[in-house]
Amino acid sequence: MVKEALVFLHGVGGNGSVWEFQKAFFSEVYDVVGWDAPGYGGRELISPFTINSLADQLAVDLSELGYERCHLLGHSFGGMIAQSFAKKHPNRLISLILSGTSPAFGNPDGDFQKKFLAARLKPLDEGKTLADLAPGIVPTLVADNPDPKGIEVAIASMASCPSDTYRASMHAIVNFDMRYDLANIDVPTLVLAGEKDTNAPAPMMEKMATKIPAAKYTMLPGAGHLSNLEQPTAFNKALNDFLEAL
Repeated sequence: MVKEALVFLHGVGGNGSVWEFQKAFFSEVYDVVGWDAPGYGGRELISPFTINSLADQLAVDLSELGYERCHLLGHSFGGMIAQSFAKKHPNRLISLILSGTSPAFGNPDGDFQKKFLAARLKPLDEGKTLADLAPGIVPTLVADNPDPKGIEVAIASMASCPSDTYRASMHAIVNFDMRYDLANIDVPTLVLAGEKDTNAPAPMMEKMATKIPAAKYTMLPGAGHLSNLEQPTAFNKALNDFLEAL
């Protein structure tokens, strides 16, 4: 029997390695792919580097791997790519899972976005690298009592992210807006939030789920932004319950 593809999309500063807990759990039933976005995992950046262009590149990469349809899970930045993929390539989805993400970042020319970019990029402008910054950033993304190995994986993946890739990703995020396209997502969808996620707050994700016709909302108690690494057992169970129900 041919396995269905289960494809994972990482966040900013991540790469395919951040899904090792999920690969170990799901590989017996699915062909599991931890995708490296362009610029990550040793890949070259693409131009233009936008959420839409990354979604198109994902479509190309999946075709090259022989997957015409898949279950697609996107986390954070990867969740934005997954939403764009659902809009641009809807016939290639079996299901969609949106984890710790949002449908928009607001007006790209707004003051909040400008301050966000300035704050995130200031350390790089001062000459620091993601290897310098990762040990300080990762603890701010998680809640209490995260899995220690998961934290190690998160720090290692962020430390390997090139500065140019990080910059490009931040600029892509602030130009993203899918708010008016959520109603057109017509595949079974899981909206998966962490209770203590301050980057993609659970109430915002719950509201997001109401805009998607076939969406189920699940909240992981006590989890922060990196729920798949913080609480891999709970994350895997929530995902598995959704997939089995299909």
